[in-house]
Amino acid sequence: MKLPALLALALLLGACQSPNPYLYQSRPLPPAPAGVAGTFDASAYPAPPRDYGRYRSWTWLDGQLPAGNNWATPEQMADMVNSGLDQHGLRQARNPAQADLKVSASLRYERRLRQYDDYGGAYYGSGPWHDQYGAWATVPIVRTYEEQVAVVYLQFYDARDNQPIWSGSGEADANGDRSDSVAALRTAVKEALDDYPPD
Repeated sequence: MKLPALLALALLLGACQSPNPYLYQSRPLPPAPAGVAGTFDASAYPAPPRDYGRYRSWTWLDGQLPAGNNWATPEQMADMVNSGLDQHGLRQARNPAQADLKVSASLRYERRLRQYDDYGGAYYGSGPWHDQYGAWATVPIVRTYEEQVAVVYLQFYDARDNQPIWSGSGEADANGDRSDSVAALRTAVKEALDDYPPD
């Protein structure tokens, strides 16, 4: 190894053995502001998952039956909701003070815009035979119409703290015969409860 290379290597090793100019220092954290230790910020933590399995019984919110309408009386609406809840394992409490849930139900008429494609066809050409040419085409025409629907809204509240825990809605065609209204409302109640309990 040549002398210049040896000198460069010696200088490099000498530089590695020089003291580090950066010194390690540990400083204590400043004290927390007064009052912080006694404050709990619930928003910093996710809410615990709700156990829907503990809800077994229910009563009407504020003791009020659903309002009647020209489709069904309050008693008929109450019977439909009671039947739907029963199919989900929820029994009406004999003693309202001991119910797990409070339920409110309402029915409103709303209008919906519906659309459907109406396909019309046309043939262009000189004839249908093999030695003649033509073309067949379909052109979709989007048609819009308005219909009235009856929408059943259900809202569940925890009976212990009156906090809302679930809501659902279902709708039925309100343009049909009045004789079919009860069956349509039962279908709407069933649809409103399809997603209970939530996953």
